[in-house]
Amino acid sequence: MRNNYCYLLKIHLKSIQKSTNKQAFNLSTLALDLLPSKDPYFFPPDPQLKRCLIANLLRKLPSYPNPIAHYKRIQAQIVVSGYQSDTFLINILLNLYSRYDKLGDASKLFDEMPKKNLVSWSTMVSMYTRHGYIEKALALFLEFRRNCCKGPNEYILASVIRACMQMGDGGELGVQIHDFVFKCGFDQDVYVGTCLVDFYMKSGCIDEARLVFDGLKGKNAVTWTTMITGYVKSGKAEVALQLFRQRKATDVMPDRYVLSSVLSACSVLDFIQGGKQVHCHVLRRGDEMDVSVINVLIDFYCKCGKVKAAHRLFDEMTARNVISWTTMIAGYMQNSFNREAMTLFSEMTRLGWKADAFACTSVLTSCGSLKALDQGRQVHAYTIKDNLESDDFVANGLIDMYAKCSSLIDARRAFDIMGDQNVVSYNAMIEGYSSLEKLSEALELFHSMRRQSLQPSLLTFVSLLGVSAALCTIELSRQIHILIIKFGVSLDLFVGSSLIDVYSKCSHVKEARLLFEEMKEKDIVVWNALFFGYTQQLESEEALKLFSKLQLSRQNPNEFTFAALMIASSNLASLQHGQQFHTQLIKHGLDSDPFVTNAIIDMYAKCGSFQDACKTFNTTTWRDIVCWNSVISTYAHHGEAEGALQIFKRMLKEGMKPNYVTFVGLLSACVHAGFVELGLQHFESMPTFGVEPGIEHYACAVSLLGHAGKLYEAKALIESVPIKPAAVLWRTLLSSCRIVGNVELGRYAAERAISIDPMDSGSYTLLSNIFASKGMWADVKRVREKMDLEGVLKEPGCSWIEVNNETNAFIARDRTHHDSGLIYLVLDNLIMHIKCAGYVPDIAIPVDD
Repeated sequence: MRNNYCYLLKIHLKSIQKSTNKQAFNLSTLALDLLPSKDPYFFPPDPQLKRCLIANLLRKLPSYPNPIAHYKRIQAQIVVSGYQSDTFLINILLNLYSRYDKLGDASKLFDEMPKKNLVSWSTMVSMYTRHGYIEKALALFLEFRRNCCKGPNEYILASVIRACMQMGDGGELGVQIHDFVFKCGFDQDVYVGTCLVDFYMKSGCIDEARLVFDGLKGKNAVTWTTMITGYVKSGKAEVALQLFRQRKATDVMPDRYVLSSVLSACSVLDFIQGGKQVHCHVLRRGDEMDVSVINVLIDFYCKCGKVKAAHRLFDEMTARNVISWTTMIAGYMQNSFNREAMTLFSEMTRLGWKADAFACTSVLTSCGSLKALDQGRQVHAYTIKDNLESDDFVANGLIDMYAKCSSLIDARRAFDIMGDQNVVSYNAMIEGYSSLEKLSEALELFHSMRRQSLQPSLLTFVSLLGVSAALCTIELSRQIHILIIKFGVSLDLFVGSSLIDVYSKCSHVKEARLLFEEMKEKDIVVWNALFFGYTQQLESEEALKLFSKLQLSRQNPNEFTFAALMIASSNLASLQHGQQFHTQLIKHGLDSDPFVTNAIIDMYAKCGSFQDACKTFNTTTWRDIVCWNSVISTYAHHGEAEGALQIFKRMLKEGMKPNYVTFVGLLSACVHAGFVELGLQHFESMPTFGVEPGIEHYACAVSLLGHAGKLYEAKALIESVPIKPAAVLWRTLLSSCRIVGNVELGRYAAERAISIDPMDSGSYTLLSNIFASKGMWADVKRVREKMDLEGVLKEPGCSWIEVNNETNAFIARDRTHHDSGLIYLVLDNLIMHIKCAGYVPDIAIPVDD
């Protein structure tokens, strides 16, 4: 080996005068390759060959372990050999120090260089830019302009443009550099031109970027990628696709980055066909084996909701990486295939793949959505084992998962362990407290957030508005509204719809309407918030008027819009309006939505169209528990107790588990039909279905006992209620006492009801009627006097009728209507007719003033 080396050395020494530097370097490289590996620092005495060998060794040292230590030794050899003024060798060493982030050594070496050439300056400017020392990079560039008589090269110009890109206010300087590029004649250089395109795109100057792009006569794959990616990130996905199509006319082949950008554009536009065309292009090129391209395709199909296509691609992959698994898990989660996400995560870890923070966060989200607490805890254990628990994404995912699983103690523990909490952490915790009606804890956490000077986000305010809606406190709602305005998010559609919702729930629907009118942009969610606000406050006519306004706008109603309108029709008992909306639902193809179907059944039931309600239920292919409850209530409301009981049996047979509302409808049906024993049996069976009886169920049971004349058993039942009895229970017993004329028990029930709800006029009226039925007029007078003393007012009776699409309301003793004279004339005529038909008024019940 040594002899071979010497032979090459002799050849080199003989031809050194005739050889070019490149030939000499090639010979020295071959000679160095023939040297024994144990002698890497052998240098021949010939100065020129020695110089070439040092340069070659510097280039090879990155493959050595601990290369920096070798560089120091070679730098010492350079000094000993007298090459410290050799710009060629020093530039190589300078580049290597930059490569290994030895900025201090590089800067010192650069400052000590007696001679600097264009490569020296370019290396240092590039190094400072790459490591974020923008001011030093620009200062060095200015020094270069003053001290170097030669013009810049493409590398130093590109570095300076990148430095301007990283500056917060580098736009003006970047334009000046662009002018300098023209003066230096680099305006057609593809490397510099691509940097300029990237600079203008990231500065938001899309038109200027396009001018530079169009002005370049030669473009490479990076140039096209930069322009297309810039359009996608700027929200101009359609333009990005147009540019990709233009590229087909060139000989530039798209790389994985441009394909990724185009697929991102297709997913933004939900342009399935475009994504499939890119997929076909990839297959034609034979890039199907490229893992990164397939990962992007999987992500594209998932974002477009084509999960099966994504899964097929994933299954067909011959080689996968962690990103492949993570992308598929995240795709399942984003499309609500939560069980599949959890299964894939388990398979990934079982096969020995190390899940990253994003995979863990995605599967934690799926666990939270399914309330799969046990599986969530297993993922938590995995994150602890792999030291991922401290990652912000994972920590926030843990808080969110535990909160959604109603395990607030675990959520708070994860929150406290996190230490340096951020806005996302606070949002997850506040939302968790709010969803479980831990309202004071949610507010306290918000105050803690403000004490730490963390600026609330949009989701923070949405969660807080949920708290104020639950508390129905208008003062708190207004304070949050002021904070929203203060932080400049009041015009956001999501927050705007939440504000409308909370004002409506606080019975301030007029303020909700004012806010609605002030919003310059309104999507259908905002419209729906006001629709539901009107229906909640029983201002159903306003909801119908709002729908007329919606039809004049550019917004299209969705299933929630029609659900609100069905509720409005129910409130008005307007069958005509309900049928019109049902027709429009069918026209829009929204009649199969379960939420809407339930509203349709309820509307027909409350409008007296029992057959239509049953027909809607029977033609529904997908029934949830709400649908079953609606039809049971329909049968109960129309006195069809047998039908309600049959529907309940059918529901159990089909495997549907009854809930709280189911038993309210079922027991009400038994009350209306007088099925005492059967009703009490169903009441007693509730715990076997995992349903704890509530106030409504106890009220039905009390009514059933009252119908059977078992008043004292009903009294005992009320007094045994494990929850705090409501006035309605005693009022139900009081009503039964009126029927059978039990004065003493009636008096006792009235006292208990009034002690719970002193302003309820119903209890006073029922007690007064009991006294009147027994001729106890002095007691009747005392009840009336007490009502006057306490300021209790009896709500006047009200009825309404719809004529020619207009609802006319009639209130007892009201004479404010402009046709009141005619109305009372017709009323007197009707009373005369019913008396002639044999009607005898119940004079035992006193008529209120």
